[in-house]
Amino acid sequence: MNQATVDPVGAGAPSLNSEALQQLLGQLVTDVGAAVNGALVILGDRLGIYAALADMRRATSEQLAAKTGLDERQLREWLSAQAASGYITYDGVEATFSLTREQAAVFADPNSPVAMTGGFYSVSAVYHDEPVVAESFRTGSGVPWGEHHDCLFCGVERFFRPGYEANLCSSWIPALEGVKDKLISGITVADIGCGHGASTLIMAKAFPNSKFYGFDNHPASIAAAKRHGKEQGLSNVEFDVATAKDFPGRGYGFATIFDALHDMGDPVGAASHVQRSLDPKGTFMIVEPLAGDSLAENLNPIGRVYYGFSTMVCTPTSLSQEVGLALGAQAGEKRLKAVLSEAGFTRVRRATETPFNMILEAHP
Repeated sequence: MNQATVDPVGAGAPSLNSEALQQLLGQLVTDVGAAVNGALVILGDRLGIYAALADMRRATSEQLAAKTGLDERQLREWLSAQAASGYITYDGVEATFSLTREQAAVFADPNSPVAMTGGFYSVSAVYHDEPVVAESFRTGSGVPWGEHHDCLFCGVERFFRPGYEANLCSSWIPALEGVKDKLISGITVADIGCGHGASTLIMAKAFPNSKFYGFDNHPASIAAAKRHGKEQGLSNVEFDVATAKDFPGRGYGFATIFDALHDMGDPVGAASHVQRSLDPKGTFMIVEPLAGDSLAENLNPIGRVYYGFSTMVCTPTSLSQEVGLALGAQAGEKRLKAVLSEAGFTRVRRATETPFNMILEAHP
């Protein structure tokens, strides 16, 4: 039997498959709810609501309002929306709200390896940037990294830092050939495209005998990185404004690029400069979003997130620079290895991976 159909508005138009239509509309309702509640996540983080609720363990809206000093009526509406999203838990008998351990790990603990609130700040930025990205669509001129909304820079740092904290020194570096022992003994390290310095500072803290240099072409990010380094009191790290194709120094024992090679206008040129800057026995670690080599392999929830950010951030950023290769956030291992090979690296392998990242190891 054929599936039920409905006639769309417009005489003579083909009939719609009602089951497929309802499925699509159901997804859109979910997506609209997620989109509007993203702003509520930022509110909850900025106003300290998640942290307060985690501290109280269980509370009515009145009790939580008293603790936070926030308006109870608006807070009650926020709590209702968050409960409907499954982001917090509601007890209908006692009319109380709470966070499970899992919800607290995602929303209330900024140091949790599964903290996700930073991602919503980045989402906020892409909405702010829609007009300039639309103009880039018309002209093909791209959008320079520094011209994106400020929420993007802090959001990227907050989104990626928990994953780096959880994996960088415990599993990614140990998966490389001999790098951990060299870092323990003491070598010089270049962290290119370091942003606010999260990756650089994590490594500098873990390996005090090594010297770390963080480079980024965005002056405001380097200023933030210097501030974070000073706050942590680390003496073995320095930050400076430089591009991936002109950062200073030679003989680095280790070089890294975290989630940034695909953003570069000339990734081959950038990797070539890294290759020339390394010690002959040095190692280049490239952390990139996990992706298959074809679009069909990436049509999944993680690919959806990365393609979305790539459309609004990564691809326009690359197009705004020289060459404008525009690899995109879902370039895939095959394409990335081709870039590294063209740049002069003779050995490239996937050292390890997570559900979100692939870690490539390259040698001159």
